[in-house]
Amino acid sequence: MEKVITNKRIDALDYIRGVALLGIILVNILDLLNIQIPDPKTIDASYQRFLYLFVEGRFYSIFSFLFGVGFYIFLSRAKSKGKNGYVLFIRRLIILLAFGLIHTIFQPGEALKYYAICGFIVLPFYKVNKHINLALSLILLVLFCVMGEKLLLTLPLILLGLAAGQYRVFENLSQKTKPFALFTAIMFLLSGIGFIIQYQMIPGSPFQNMIVMDEDGSMDQASKFLKMGVSVGPILSAFFVGVLVLLLQTKVVQTLLSPLKYYGRMALTNYLGQTALILIAGKLFHFTANLTYIQTLYVCIAIYIIQMIFSFFWLRLFKMGPFEWIWRLITYWQVPPFINKKTQS
Repeated sequence: MEKVITNKRIDALDYIRGVALLGIILVNILDLLNIQIPDPKTIDASYQRFLYLFVEGRFYSIFSFLFGVGFYIFLSRAKSKGKNGYVLFIRRLIILLAFGLIHTIFQPGEALKYYAICGFIVLPFYKVNKHINLALSLILLVLFCVMGEKLLLTLPLILLGLAAGQYRVFENLSQKTKPFALFTAIMFLLSGIGFIIQYQMIPGSPFQNMIVMDEDGSMDQASKFLKMGVSVGPILSAFFVGVLVLLLQTKVVQTLLSPLKYYGRMALTNYLGQTALILIAGKLFHFTANLTYIQTLYVCIAIYIIQMIFSFFWLRLFKMGPFEWIWRLITYWQVPPFINKKTQS
């Protein structure tokens, strides 16, 4: 009989969530503050190319994949406690959808609602054989990558995360260094090929982040570049995850990157908080439509610092982030412990 997943929190997933949050805000801030296309041959133009080579679609893919991993962990732990995991998870998805719909009012490109919708679709696959889930997710992922449809990638990435949970990829990581090193090496080669292909398609001048097709089905150079970025995104995302997992096998790196662990433990709160802080900064300091591309990086760094400090001290006092607590409260219809007992004396 297959053993039940451990109830111990998997720290590596929190680190990876933290890294995903770092990348997501770099692209989201552009639309939220209505940043204009940079002038040619400037540092802003170079930063734009950097974003669409290394960031856009890469960290969204990681976040989607982690949602699938968390999906498996949630259901497995509920089952091990004798609870009806399906009912709880459906309730959890409904709440997430509500969060997403409300968040859409402020951030039209938000992702939570898509995670919730895909969660309903993937839910029946929890009982499907892990080999089938892996094969199906990879087939769909390759198909949608070839199509270059970013939104469609959400479904296979979540299913792939579910399969990773079934394979217990992130359990006992210290015993899986060699497989992860091999995986990372393969992803490095593939992502290198993908990067070279996309790099050769860089438009000669700065561009709008929009894939546009003419009536005859043709696309301009910028659209081809962006579409290729969507296609190779999951491969580069996998390489990022592999590198981070390998680095986390050393205590020194764990200590140096510990702020990311707290940042990732409050992923929902910090994801929503990013939007709030960007919009507040836009209003207070008149940033909207007035910043350059590179200046948005400085704003993001300031938000990183604020949120990481907040996450660290919040989690010393409380067991989970405020939105995580609300999510758990409505999911279980009971008040979960909130105060961290270590701070009670």
